[in-house]
Amino acid sequence: MKLNQLWVRISLTYVAIMIFLIVIPTGIYLTIQADNINLVDPDVGSSVTVTNDPQLSFLTRINRYGQSELVLGLVRILFSISMVGILVGVISSRGLAAPLNNLAKAARAVGSQDLTQRIEMKGTSEIREVAVAFNTMAAALEEADSLRNNMLADIAHELRTPLTVIQGNLRAILDDVYELDKVEVARLYDQTRQLSRLVNDLHDLALLEAKQYSINLTNQDLIEIVQDTAEIYQPLFDDQEITLVTDLPDTITPVQGDCARLTQCLTNLLNNALSHTPKGGEVQIQLSEDDGLTKLSVKDNGTGINAEHLPYVFDRFYRVDPDRNRNSGGSGLGLAITQALVNAQGGEIFAKSSGAGQGSEFVISIPV
Repeated sequence: MKLNQLWVRISLTYVAIMIFLIVIPTGIYLTIQADNINLVDPDVGSSVTVTNDPQLSFLTRINRYGQSELVLGLVRILFSISMVGILVGVISSRGLAAPLNNLAKAARAVGSQDLTQRIEMKGTSEIREVAVAFNTMAAALEEADSLRNNMLADIAHELRTPLTVIQGNLRAILDDVYELDKVEVARLYDQTRQLSRLVNDLHDLALLEAKQYSINLTNQDLIEIVQDTAEIYQPLFDDQEITLVTDLPDTITPVQGDCARLTQCLTNLLNNALSHTPKGGEVQIQLSEDDGLTKLSVKDNGTGINAEHLPYVFDRFYRVDPDRNRNSGGSGLGLAITQALVNAQGGEIFAKSSGAGQGSEFVISIPV
């Protein structure tokens, strides 16, 4: 209904104010003047009550006529002011309600999956704040929708490759192109492991982003965690002829964290360094404490990262080198999971690199 519209209600409010402040008092005043007008009779020299008596003096009649004209003039002025006030009220109320109508239209468009809708920022400061909040929300929804679509495409691509290999090899075995021996079974098994790892990584990432991942925060000695993890990875680095160096202080303040998740973060960074460092290279694990933060860094002298890639290294399925496949470059989820795990424990992670061929460094900082 029209009465439910904001501009109509504001206009009615203006009209009501004008009626109570101007029209009603004026009407009461005119009623009193019509029945009883106090005039000063010059013959008497004092105030007398003028009625419709035909015996009134000539001067009294002129005086009464002048007062009537004055009252009528005042009424005309007050009526004009009232009309102008009502007109201004209607115009201003329409102006106040118009941005809200635009907001309603844009909200309906967003509800219909048109996430490109934005609102022009105009009107009062409160309405402009609402417009800014709506535009920010719409931009966030549009970005999230784009990320979701890209993620679904990446997942489909990552799952398609091992499934194609498995189906092709099984077809070849059925056609007697390949013999069903342990070598071929081992190849198929490797592909199923790739699928299993990808599905597990996606599951972990979904739980982390939904804040449903199990994190048990207790005091942790990062020196012990680094030493244990480095000992496990030392044979892998030796096989690749890569030097693994640890630079650890004698003591360090414990941090609040989950031992298993901190170890997982470090192993993800070591796996990343191992896959991007050539033979004869070096990977360094460094632990330090500075300004209330404990910093754990994994630094290599491998392929490095160009500046344009640094903001995206923690995105899902993002690979700095697009030519790297799953077997050589992993699932593309390791760094995304690492960032989510670090954030879940109250820390931050960032990447540094001087460019291609200059190596890279990943630094985890956790409040002491």
